[in-house]
Amino acid sequence: MELTRRDAVAALAAVGATGGVAVGVRRMQDREGGEDAATDGASAGDPSDRDTNEGTVRATMVAVAEVVYPGEVDGIDEFVDRFLDGRLDGSAHASGLREAVGELADASQAWHDAPVEELPAAEREELLRGIGADTADEDPDGTTAERVRYYVVNDLLLALYASPTGGELVGIENPQGHPGGAESYQRGPP
Repeated sequence: MELTRRDAVAALAAVGATGGVAVGVRRMQDREGGEDAATDGASAGDPSDRDTNEGTVRATMVAVAEVVYPGEVDGIDEFVDRFLDGRLDGSAHASGLREAVGELADASQAWHDAPVEELPAAEREELLRGIGADTADEDPDGTTAERVRYYVVNDLLLALYASPTGGELVGIENPQGHPGGAESYQRGPP
């Protein structure tokens, strides 16, 4: 199944990120116009800026999505990138997301001596399991495992399953925020 930009916008609308959708559209237009909005002014080479470097956040989130999304999903890079256009909006959630990605990046450097996005898929999965993100409760103020579960893994899964295409994977024809028409509500379950 191919995820699209439209799926990302539908997922943002489903999570109530309407302001984020406008920011995402503006960033997309900036990129198409030749400006590099992905780094948002942060220096990729300065470790003190790691948490705020949008390029690192985006690359890490795509790398994690490639591990946590089902194998039959295509178009992950563009989908996650567009979803993050609306999530990295300067809110408290965006700050928490950046910090959690920074903690995951630190673990990757310490354990594998490489950024998350450069690890093979098996090692990315091992990294997530190693920090405990696969079994941790989600808690935005908790341990590293709980924060990575909340901000990274759950955000990615929410994006996927709140989108029309992702919803189809689990039998949700019309996820919240996605109109389906009266006839879809009159049919029984598949």
